[in-house]
Amino acid sequence: MTEETEEYMLQIGNALVSLDIAERMFCCDLDKCLGQCCIDGDAGAPITEEERDIIEKILPEIWNDLLPQAKEVINEQGVSYIDEEGDLVTSIVGGQNCVFTTFAEGGMCQCAIEKAFREGRVDFMKPVSCHLYPLRITEYPSFTAVNYHRWKICRCAEALGRKNGIRLYKFLREPLIRRFGQEWYDELALACEKYLRQNL
Repeated sequence: MTEETEEYMLQIGNALVSLDIAERMFCCDLDKCLGQCCIDGDAGAPITEEERDIIEKILPEIWNDLLPQAKEVINEQGVSYIDEEGDLVTSIVGGQNCVFTTFAEGGMCQCAIEKAFREGRVDFMKPVSCHLYPLRITEYPSFTAVNYHRWKICRCAEALGRKNGIRLYKFLREPLIRRFGQEWYDELALACEKYLRQNL
């Protein structure tokens, strides 16, 4: 069942989705932001225990792509830790960079896991939370909250989205299907289109 909840959320199945997903224009502009979301922050990327186990398994395949400081952190505490909020997250370097951050020419951040995936060396793309960004998923006992994380480094992505006419739910189609399934996404897309017709 799909419905608008309190005029600021969409309910898709047991998920409450912020209307930002329909209203916001968004398209990552890596040439401008240089992947700053991989290095800005005070905690790692949220991961599941299953994802942690996968990352530990493929670690030998990506080890040579990691920075020396990242290798030191992983040797000391592993690929993940429990943050202050009690969530399992990827380990970070210097209280900031994800340990899986590498750098391409020009200083652009790359995920070592995704790099290995695109080169055919591993069959795991990256944690779902990273794939979904700038959406953040919060699990509650009776529902899942899906919210847009607003911060200044993504302003260029919003600008490129407006230029290209791409809305957030369309830009994140692949990761949303990965996380929730095709049927759920199709329902979301219909709900977004209905909301936009009626309100914008």
